Amino acid sequence: MFKYSIISFMLYNTLRQYEYIVAVAKTGSLTDAAALLHVSQPSLSVAITRVEQKLGQPVFVRRKGAAIQITPFGHHIVDKARNLLELAAEIELGPDEAPPFVLGCFEDIAPWYLVSTLEKLKVRFPLITFQGQEGRFSNLATDLAEGRADIVISYNIGFDGKFKHRKIREIKPVAFLSIDHPLSAQPSVEIEELINYPLILSTEDLSEGYIRNLFDEFRQMPNIAQRATSLEMMRSLAAHGVGVGISYSHPPSDISYDGKPIVTVPINSPQATADIVLLWSALREFDPQFNEILDALV
Repeated sequence: MFKYSIISFMLYNTLRQYEYIVAVAKTGSLTDAAALLHVSQPSLSVAITRVEQKLGQPVFVRRKGAAIQITPFGHHIVDKARNLLELAAEIELGPDEAPPFVLGCFEDIAPWYLVSTLEKLKVRFPLITFQGQEGRFSNLATDLAEGRADIVISYNIGFDGKFKHRKIREIKPVAFLSIDHPLSAQPSVEIEELINYPLILSTEDLSEGYIRNLFDEFRQMPNIAQRATSLEMMRSLAAHGVGVGISYSHPPSDISYDGKPIVTVPINSPQATADIVLLWSALREFDPQFNEILDALV
């Protein structure tokens, strides 16, 4: 995130001037730095003076007949100037090694998909470095758009036309119920059967919106008793009888984190199915290797 606006902030010092500062700090001499940079000593001296004037403090202490010294402020500037020049070189020449290929995953399904998928990719593409990261819908969309993730595994919720996708599989949601809930003995339930019971939904805005839209199809208003920040919190609340949890992710265990038994019942309403997909930025440049990775994931 930029700390300033390009429109309201103008850079007065050039990369060449910062290169002068780094060279003088490295050699400890105006004469030696000028020879290293193939400029005249007076030109170098004037350039450094102008930088110091813009910065408002001296970077060097220059006394006739004495060695050049770097001020405490100057050490700070020299370090930043060196980093700036390295970054500029990386932009123009490219990094020394390729950045890792980042595979993102919606955090509720990451335990099922992320680790196994990374292992699969590492075997298939041993020369590529892969890195995984979890996130919520909005975070993953931002990471894809801004290049911090290459591909994301997620439900196709909240990703607009800026993203392309390929379907991995279709899944049904489940209802989390306490063992004494009236619906707990059924092999499956329909959305209509849940309307009269208090519900537990995710605090994730897009997740809740998706469930609300599902109930809207039946022209019903869901009775939301509680919102949970995590899947396991939802399961715990459901196990204690606070309400019915609705989720597209469900652990294989029939025990909540705090030891209470819990019943997981599939929701069979056809309207409730959702897709798990691979997502990537529509603005991404064509890359044969990227397409090979996509094909390996489907």
